[in-house]
Amino acid sequence: MTSENTLRPGTTLVLGANGKTGSRVAARLWDSGHDVRIGSRSATPGFDWDDRATWGAALAGVSAVYAAYQPDLCVPGAVETISDFFDAAAGAGVARIVLLSGRGEPECLDAERALQATTLDWTIIRASWFFQNFSEGFFLDEILAGEIALPDSLADEPFVDAEDIADIAVAALISDRHNHQLYEVTGPQAISFADAIAQIASATGREIAYREMSMEAYRQALEAAQLPADIIGLVIYLFSTVLDGRNLQPTNDIQRALGRAPGNFADYVARTAATGVWEAK
Repeated sequence: MTSENTLRPGTTLVLGANGKTGSRVAARLWDSGHDVRIGSRSATPGFDWDDRATWGAALAGVSAVYAAYQPDLCVPGAVETISDFFDAAAGAGVARIVLLSGRGEPECLDAERALQATTLDWTIIRASWFFQNFSEGFFLDEILAGEIALPDSLADEPFVDAEDIADIAVAALISDRHNHQLYEVTGPQAISFADAIAQIASATGREIAYREMSMEAYRQALEAAQLPADIIGLVIYLFSTVLDGRNLQPTNDIQRALGRAPGNFADYVARTAATGVWEAK
């Protein structure tokens, strides 16, 4: 077995490298001296989940893959696509895959089983809502506007820090210690969306209104904002599925994987407020 700090030969392909976790995984690998290949349409070679003809060049010479499927493993056809990718990766000589899965999403269980059925070394990181959804897209525009409206049916959520996910992913990519491990990661406690917004408002000294509406009214608001129908469908699905209370209970899997406690939301708010990202323009 290799040690936790031993660099593995070959190249690590990071899929979703422009996303919240993938960007952090790529940065950590670069900083530790690894050869990293970015998997995106704009990279060279390019990679497109929907164009299997791009997969071969992206996988050539790759020994490990961080796989974060875009936009989400629950979208129609995603499980079939990623299952085919696992087969392509094994055929290209990839040794291991670290998969970012979704906590509480039935479709993600199918994707996990597909990976576990391969001959690849695998690690699965099962996560739900990130701290960074409040500061890197998704809710950021509404926070900057000073009012956020969400469905009234949302359960409390043990939000997880994308930094913790990246730490586990990199450890799993560069060593054997996390082989065949499934980590269901959360923050230390569940909080409500209203409380999350209240903490951000307090840290920034701003008034940020939090308003609730029915799920149907929320759908209509998204339609009025002219979001694409597939994005609206995805958001409504996630709100009504993974935020129905099934993910309320925190886990200790970050402690199990990293030997330390998970990041907490209050610390995230303090360090993020200091960057000025939530200051009204």
